[in-house]
Amino acid sequence: MVRVILATDRTCVQEATELLRHGELVCYPTDTLYGIGAAASDDEAVRRLFTAKGRPPEKPVPLLIADAGDAARLAEVTPLARILMARFWPGALTVIMKRAGGFRSLALAGQETVALRVPDHPLVREIIRSLGEPIIGTSANRAGAPPPISAAEAAVQVGAEVALIIDSGPCPRRQESTIIDITQELPQILREGAVGREKIEETLRWPLGKSRLGA
Repeated sequence: MVRVILATDRTCVQEATELLRHGELVCYPTDTLYGIGAAASDDEAVRRLFTAKGRPPEKPVPLLIADAGDAARLAEVTPLARILMARFWPGALTVIMKRAGGFRSLALAGQETVALRVPDHPLVREIIRSLGEPIIGTSANRAGAPPPISAAEAAVQVGAEVALIIDSGPCPRRQESTIIDITQELPQILREGAVGREKIEETLRWPLGKSRLGA
């Protein structure tokens, strides 16, 4: 049976970090949903994560980082990215950027882009800092099944595949993050989620899907 530990347990961060460092999968709470994580640099762990979710290996998954300042090691951070990061991180916006030349992970599924988010959950950020690298930031569900908002729901779906589940109670937002792709000339929302289109357009000061020059 999978081990479940409360987020309030003082050993939680250390235990999760050590498991991730040794190639194990861990379920963790975020501000949006419960996620299933692996160290982004561990190819074998990433493969097992895809298998645990029943996700095709050609479909990339997002990464979680601890601070906006960490993004520059993984992605080409443009002025537009900085605006979004300053407004919505930590928070429920996943930003797709061009991959930094020196960064690789099987989580990217061979793409030249990387999806990044800083979750608004201090425990997860602490684990990432302790690990010293990003973790996979995908929901802890089987492909096609509802994403879990509690540790119990995560256990039902992927509990047999993970070494640890961190229980922090129900997720506050109970909704997936919004995903925006800023790698093209016109930014595009790929998934509507907890951050509304209106808030993004207000931040960027122009309607998504239209050029800033009005074309």
